[in-house]
Order: sequence, then C-alpha cells, then structure tokens
Amino acid sequence: MNTRREFLRWMASGIAGIQASHFLHAEKARRAQPNFLLIAADDMGFSDAGCYGGEIATPNLDRLADNGVQFTQVYSAGRCWPSRACLLTGYYAQQVRMDPPKERLPVWARLIPHYLKPAGYRCYHSGKWHIFGAPMPCQDGGFDHSYRLDDQDRFFSPQKHWEDDQPLPAVATGSGYYATTAIADHAIHCLREHATDYSDRPFFHYLAFTSPHFPLQALQADIDRYRELYTIGWDAVRQSRWLRMRDRGIINCELSRLEPDVKPDWNLAAEELRKQIGFGEVSNAIPWNELTQDQKKFQAHKMAIHAAMIDRMDREIGRVLDQLRSMGDFENTVILFVSDNGASAEQMIRGDLHDPSVPPGSPRSFLCLGPGWSSAANTPFRLHKSWVHEGGIASPLLVHWPNGLPARGELRNNPGHFVDLLPAILDLAGISPSPTWKEKPVPQLAGRSLAPAFSSDDSVPHDFLYFHHLNNRAIRIGDWKLVSAGSQGPWELYNLKKDRCEMKDLAAQHGEKVQELAMIWENHDTEFNRMAASES
Repeated sequence: MNTRREFLRWMASGIAGIQASHFLHAEKARRAQPNFLLIAADDMGFSDAGCYGGEIATPNLDRLADNGVQFTQVYSAGRCWPSRACLLTGYYAQQVRMDPPKERLPVWARLIPHYLKPAGYRCYHSGKWHIFGAPMPCQDGGFDHSYRLDDQDRFFSPQKHWEDDQPLPAVATGSGYYATTAIADHAIHCLREHATDYSDRPFFHYLAFTSPHFPLQALQADIDRYRELYTIGWDAVRQSRWLRMRDRGIINCELSRLEPDVKPDWNLAAEELRKQIGFGEVSNAIPWNELTQDQKKFQAHKMAIHAAMIDRMDREIGRVLDQLRSMGDFENTVILFVSDNGASAEQMIRGDLHDPSVPPGSPRSFLCLGPGWSSAANTPFRLHKSWVHEGGIASPLLVHWPNGLPARGELRNNPGHFVDLLPAILDLAGISPSPTWKEKPVPQLAGRSLAPAFSSDDSVPHDFLYFHHLNNRAIRIGDWKLVSAGSQGPWELYNLKKDRCEMKDLAAQHGEKVQELAMIWENHDTEFNRMAASES
C-alpha cells in the first residue's frame, strides 16, 4: 500500500481473500521455526474474558484457552507504555528509560524484530505503539509493515495514525472507520501479503488493540447485545465472576472489598463530572444500592459499551485467526494474548470533549469506565490501572500452539512477568541473542523464558518480580509480595498463596520480612536506574 486511497480501499472492503494452496501447506509443514502472534488488549480487566470468569462473549479467546494453556499469575507493569516497553524489549521499563519516559531508549536496547529478523523472520505491527522515545516501527524498529495508531481518544475518527512510518490523513466521522476493525484489517492485509510473497519465511506479528481503553466508544449493534445485562450492578457482577473464577481454579482468595475512597488523582471531581456528563455519572466505587435509579441506568449503559468493545475485539481476533487458518499457518503459530494493565478507574474528558445530547458510546461521546465498573472488571483483585496492587498488574496470558504445545485447556499458576515473553519467543525460535548491539555491550535480559511453563507448571522460578509506577512500588519473591500505594503510603505485606486479593496485611506481624524485601526493592530500583543512564 503506497497511497492513502489503497489503504482505505483494503480497509473498507475487507480485501479480497486468497486461498492457500496445497503447495503452501506442504511448504509450511516442512518449516521448523514457529510463527508468533502477540495480541495485546488495552485496559482490559483480569476477569473480563469469558475464560477468566467474565460474562462478556469472547468465544475466540475462550477457544484459545480451551486448546492451549491459561496463566493465572502473570503480570504487566500497570500502565500502557511501561507494559509495552516490557513486551517489546524484554527489560523492565525502568531499565530502558520508559518509566518515567525519557527522550529515547538506550542505544543498546533492542525490540523483538531486531532479534528475529536475522533468523529470517518477517515482522509486522498493527495498532497501538505508545513507547515514548522508541524508534519508528519500520525505520529503526525492525518491522516490515506497521499501522501505528497514536490517537488514544477517538475510536471512530483518529487524528494521528501512520502507515509504514508515514502519516495518514485524519479520519472523518461517518467514514465507517472503527479502530478495532481497522487494526485487524491491517493485520489481515499483512498476513495475506506474507502468504503470497514470503510463505517460505516465518513471521512475528504484534497485534496491539486500543480496546477497551477509554473513551467508551463502540458500534451500536455491539452495545445492543449488552444493554440489559448490567442492570444488576457491579456488586452482583463482581460476586458472580468471583464464583466462576473460584470454581474454575483461577483464584482461591476471598473477594476483595470495594474501596470508595480510592481513585486516580487526576480524575475530574464529582461536581465537574456531573456538570459535563450529567447526574448519571458516579465518581466513586460505592455500593450499587446507594445509586439513584438514573445513575444505575447510566452506569449499566457504560458497562454495556465496555463489554461491546471487548466483544468486537474478540470478533476481530477471530477474523485474524481465520486468516491464519486459510494460510495453513494456524497450527504452527504461537499465539500469546495479554492485557497491558488492569481496567481503568480514570474519569476525564479529552479528545473532542463530550456531547451529553448524543447516545453514549457514539463518536461524540467521551465516557470512562470509572472505579465502580473497573472494580468489577478487575475481580477479584484490589485497585486499578496505574496501581501495582493485583488489580492494576494482573494480566491474562493465553498461550496456544497446536504443533508444539500438547496441553489443552490447562491452567498454569507459574508466576511470570511481561519481561519473560521475549525470552520465551527467542527460546521457541531457537535464537541466542548477540551480546552486543550497535557496537555496545548489552545487559542480560531481565526476564526468564516462560516457555518451559507452557508444558509444565511451576517450572520457571524467579528470583523476584519488580514493579514501580507513579511511586506505586512492589516486589514479589516467592509467595511474598511487598507493595505500597505511592511513595508516602506504608509498605504492605501479603502472602499471595493464601491471600492473592491482598486483604490481610501482614506487615505488622513480619517486620523483618518487610525490611528484607524493601531493601531488595531499593537495590533493584537503584540498579535499574543506573542501567538506564548507561550507554555502554
């Protein structure tokens, strides 16, 4: 695609399909190296998908879980850009200047394509980028094709998006564009080109959706499927999700309590929310029975939009998986699905602002999920996106690979972190990374390959798992987790084997353990910042 006209043509028409021939199937069967499809959702709660206990229809994700493995204790970095830095570099965001974000990555930092391309891989990117100071995806990021969506405030009419590092015109409202579909369209286009021109080579595709990140905007037909589902309220939804998760063995802790006084510092005040949105908006996670009837109706509508966004993402994932099947590549593609952080309690108004006269979820509305429904989406855990309590950092991880993964429908309780996924990809591809990059020595990757845990649970031990975002701090060593909400907040200590929902703070009973873990966290934090400052 060399022109904007061509871009819109394949996006609108769905692109004419090509049928994989018997020759292509035979060629792929001979190839040993697997393909990789890394799918990232944006602000999706731990329990939103059906396979994780949610009531939202996610049949494609559920089939990946039923025919692969489903992890229960894998962690993000708690926010969009640090999590994506971990995924693409294999380092903690603090090691590569991404949290807090600096002007660029260290010279020695590589992205996934820089490891894979020397081994013959073609590399593609579709969707969100959001790595401050990182190279453009194609120019120096190593991707062969990219559709980069930089506009986080509009699902129907993005103003900033790029194709192969070249800016595209803003999309007009009413054009038929919807971001989730456009991202999948680009992925399908890349895969079809790959089948036609590069069928003898393996591929890596980073499919980075912006859904269900605010604003809550969805196709009306998708919203209509959920309009009445959430009138029962967030308390009932949390209870039913928790019961399903417990019955499936995903969690074994008690359901955490709502925390009405906790919300992001940058949220609009309650008075301002009512002024700009209306009296249906609710600024705190209070019990559902304390809401007025108008508030209940409005809040149920909001969650219906959130569900619709995830429903649509699952449908678009299904189209991409169908493309893999038509190419004969489905069986030999390692599919990984994650969410970049927990659901968001944020409430703000950006983009084109909010028009209260239009239907919620339509292009001129700007609504956020808020702490009530965010608490439900993150069931059974505490807190939200940007915190490093479990609700902010617990991520689903699905792994599906028919040719190489015999397990079907099994849970994996092995703890892990996003920094473990790049080493796993290199492990499965049979790649040993060079110790230098751009003539600079490269520090050892932060993570450990999770690949052994794909086949055998509890096979990948970690010395520690580290977290730090907006002065929210945590470290996990074994079953112990030390966590603090902000630099002024006290250290809290939890035994996650018995209390994954962080309900029983043991800091007072185990002061020596608090001091031990706090010192380890401080040492790693100091070392990571020293590494970020180094160019050699």
